[in-house]
Amino acid sequence: MSATAERQRLDQAVSSYGEAYAPFDAAMRGYMMRSLEPLFREGPCLQVGCAHGDQTTLLADCFADLTVVEPARAFLEAAAARAPAYVQFVEALVEDFETDRRFANIVFSHVLEHVEDAVACLRQLGGLLAPGGRLFVIVPNAEAASRRIAVKMGVLEHLEALSAADLAAGHRRVYRLDTLVADARRAGLTVADTGGIFFKPLANFQFDALIGGPLIGDDFLEGCYQLGKEQPTFCASIYLVAERRT
Repeated sequence: MSATAERQRLDQAVSSYGEAYAPFDAAMRGYMMRSLEPLFREGPCLQVGCAHGDQTTLLADCFADLTVVEPARAFLEAAAARAPAYVQFVEALVEDFETDRRFANIVFSHVLEHVEDAVACLRQLGGLLAPGGRLFVIVPNAEAASRRIAVKMGVLEHLEALSAADLAAGHRRVYRLDTLVADARRAGLTVADTGGIFFKPLANFQFDALIGGPLIGDDFLEGCYQLGKEQPTFCASIYLVAERRT
């Protein structure tokens, strides 16, 4: 795909996110950090893709050396306005990002489903790891309970079908745990861990409408997070941790 076409896809995806506060997405950022923080290594961190900066601010609490790569200027500016001054921001597509630095941690959250060549992208990021470093890949889960219900309803043809919301957000694919691991292995990565984050019985828009009301409070959300540890294939997101051993 040409650079112009890729930029048009990016602009469409950015516009689909808008500026409205999304309670479920915001909650998920916190649950992602709770799942991954115990696995972080000491040393510098690279975040690839920042959206409005929710995750960037959480990562800044963990890392005194944080670099953020983001191709959408609107997202970059929004995240930079919220982040501490020491955070470094680079405007670039991940495919075009080059640096001599190597990172102990690379956080690649909800971006892999957007890129044109997923395996090449994973291989590139693996090459940016320092010895002993870890790459954390998080993607939406094709097998989430909400998507299983959508298939039974006839809203989706099958679990890996792209919904209208997926297409509007610029998604090219949706992953299961086994297909995520397969792409990582094709990229030459050593998979150290996998898991799921947050059991998801409802669609995003349903959570957004109900969070904070009498039906979905903090206790219910915490229950979904804890259940997700036991049932990763029914979670909203799945993750993979890859290591550079030498």
